[in-house]
Amino acid sequence: MELDKKDKTSTPHLFYNQPKVVSLGDFAETDDERAVLSHWIHNMEAADTCYQEVAKGLVPEELFESLKKSNISTREHRGQQVLFPELFRVPFPPPADPSFTFIDLFAGIGGFRIAMQECGGKCVFSSEWDKAAQKTYFDNYGEVPFGDITRDWVKGLIPKQFDVLCAGFPCQPFSRAGVSARVANNQSHGFADKTQGTLFFDIMEIIRARRPLIVFLENVRNLVSHDKGKTFSIIKESIESEGYSFNYSIIDSSPLVPQKRVRCYMVCIRDGGKFKFPSIKGPPLPLSSILEDQPDESFTISDNLWAGHKRRTARNLERGAGFTAFTADASKPANTLVARYYKDGKECLIPQEGENPRMLTPRECARLQGFPETFVMRGSKSDLYRQMGNSVAVPVIRSIGKEIKEQILVGGGGNEIRNRSERAV
Repeated sequence: MELDKKDKTSTPHLFYNQPKVVSLGDFAETDDERAVLSHWIHNMEAADTCYQEVAKGLVPEELFESLKKSNISTREHRGQQVLFPELFRVPFPPPADPSFTFIDLFAGIGGFRIAMQECGGKCVFSSEWDKAAQKTYFDNYGEVPFGDITRDWVKGLIPKQFDVLCAGFPCQPFSRAGVSARVANNQSHGFADKTQGTLFFDIMEIIRARRPLIVFLENVRNLVSHDKGKTFSIIKESIESEGYSFNYSIIDSSPLVPQKRVRCYMVCIRDGGKFKFPSIKGPPLPLSSILEDQPDESFTISDNLWAGHKRRTARNLERGAGFTAFTADASKPANTLVARYYKDGKECLIPQEGENPRMLTPRECARLQGFPETFVMRGSKSDLYRQMGNSVAVPVIRSIGKEIKEQILVGGGGNEIRNRSERAV
């Protein structure tokens, strides 16, 4: 283990005789320590995790034994104690009676998590390397995600048994815009991108080691055609070689959220099995349905920026290449929200009578991705825009998650599929 043992000779609080608020910061100094402690407290009932072993070296023995005895993560204790209230008094705590378990890789701000929890799942492991996104995740779910998933120590902490592996793995190396930008700058893309493109193989390493029942992945539509289909073939063949069926669908989110977000969703089942994706159809929702009545004037773009947008748009239209910037038609869904939106907002500019157009507010961006109004958003505008642009469309994940639960985990032939082979240990 990478964590140092703590000095447990003294106990800073008399936990039950003289109650006092106890937080992660009282015992955990690093992000790794905070991640271990929050994961252990939320998963005390699980016997197959390494969290307890590491957490024992972080907190005083009296507290450690008290926590184990009371198991404050259970329903009867949750929210009633002053021990680690930051883990439980959050908008989206773990479900009290989960029907399945999942892990949340490349978690971002928890688009997969919030949807899968609504389907009855409990998250037993999360990882996300971006520090700002980690804070947003903690504010909403009461758990600190582990950082770099490529580290063997972090992979070793993943529980031995869980039902669903969820991952919206980094899409920039495969997206149409990302590939174009990398080619223009003579940079690698796809699997040749050493920083992000190869993270799929870390997912495969976890699949081989833990063999979850379901692998649920999301990426850009361009993944299917990237490098003349070779990239997608590698992904499909890699998963099938481990004994999983490979089912995928290209889905547009606009009937569920007012955004044209077309993504590739993959559901892979251990030991084979077909999966029928939900039919997500209907009229696209209008952008006007999520706009604020009186947004702050700070979201109105400057004269210089608007003039620059019009100048670049005219030039790119003339040469037939490059990005363009137009004001949005609020009666139609917005264009795809992207991580770079914070730079200049050109993907979705809201027209204003007698003024320059404005950018979407972070809350409007959250609505475009289907996050509830109670979702906590703190931090800089640029961080929040990036986080929302990198997120999944929550209602689409929820719709697919419901079908996974019904078709495979608890309904239909779920028990039969579950029993085809022993779980990995």
